[in-house]
Amino acid sequence: MSTAGVRSLGVWKLAGVALGAFAFAFSLVPLYRIACEKVFGVRLEQGPASAGAIQAANPDARWVTVQFDGGVNSKLPWKFAPEQRSMQVQVGRQYQALYFARNTADRPIVGNAVPSVAPARASGYFNKTECFCFTAQTLGPGESRDMPVRFIVDPALPAEVKTITLSYTFFKNDTLTTALATAQGHAGALRAAP
Repeated sequence: MSTAGVRSLGVWKLAGVALGAFAFAFSLVPLYRIACEKVFGVRLEQGPASAGAIQAANPDARWVTVQFDGGVNSKLPWKFAPEQRSMQVQVGRQYQALYFARNTADRPIVGNAVPSVAPARASGYFNKTECFCFTAQTLGPGESRDMPVRFIVDPALPAEVKTITLSYTFFKNDTLTTALATAQGHAGALRAAP
């Protein structure tokens, strides 16, 4: 076989591999949805739709109200609150809520959010899949940020629970805030050195 023929065969193989990789990547989203529904019993949201439209399409589905609350410890100079006060959710479906945080101080501060769920018997059925509370949050002076939380209410939630309250309290992380200030002080000293 000539060199041109080998190159041509190589190009076709490479194109086939690229096409196969594209098809595999494209199929991951529906495969993920199927796995979540069949293996875990979790139905993922299919896109933006109003709760009323979803309720009308699923009249037999179970719905609960999730209320949102948020505040800060007195040592933390931040403003923190939910962007929505409540949401109607269908059990077994994933939803997202947003909280808003702003650092009102003139220096960077690190904070940690501590969540709580009420009533207490609902806490084991309220599953956060993504949350700002999983890690420490750093806000620069005057910086503000939307902080999302994604959650699913387990269909096994006791039938008498009709309303769940998700509440967060942010606390100042003194250790990380001090370390951040020290690191910034060292960086400033290095920049100022001749």
